[in-house]
Amino acid sequence: GLLSVIQKLKGAPEQELRIVLLGLDNAGKTTLLKRLASEEVSTITPTQGFNIKSVHSHGLKLNVWDIGGQRSIRPYWKKYLGSTDLLIYVIDSADQKRFEETGQELAELTEEESLTGVPLLVFANKQDLVTAASADEIAEGLNLHTYRDREWQIQACSALSGEGVQDGMNWISIQIMNRKK
Repeated sequence: GLLSVIQKLKGAPEQELRIVLLGLDNAGKTTLLKRLASEEVSTITPTQGFNIKSVHSHGLKLNVWDIGGQRSIRPYWKKYLGSTDLLIYVIDSADQKRFEETGQELAELTEEESLTGVPLLVFANKQDLVTAASADEIAEGLNLHTYRDREWQIQACSALSGEGVQDGMNWISIQIMNRKK
């Protein structure tokens, strides 16, 4: 009736998505979240618990849960995975000593029943550092090519400068548009 005519005149209602943002401590998750929300990124403190922000991008309302990555917090990650539309996993590309640890955490996450088929965006963060491994090297080390039950993308970025972040957001919007079809 009238409501549908008004909605068509206003345009489609904004779609809401639940995104969980995970990664080891010091990977740059909160910096990335602040960058997505167009907030100041000069002073960031380690996340104790979690941050939640609603970010508007590409006509979507993204409710992003940034959960701390300290070893003591990781067992609680599973409690936040229900109804997740997309998983963003952030890796410190320059912290090669922790690649094995971050790979194990990601592998365990993708085996969670509540994340079956959920698209995965891996941000290979801190690409602005000279010691950073390339996104291709990280993808190979994480065996991302073996993930057959979901769409995935690895995106080189620097959350500090913002470089590459928008490319990741573009990939997210494509995943959502494909899902609508």
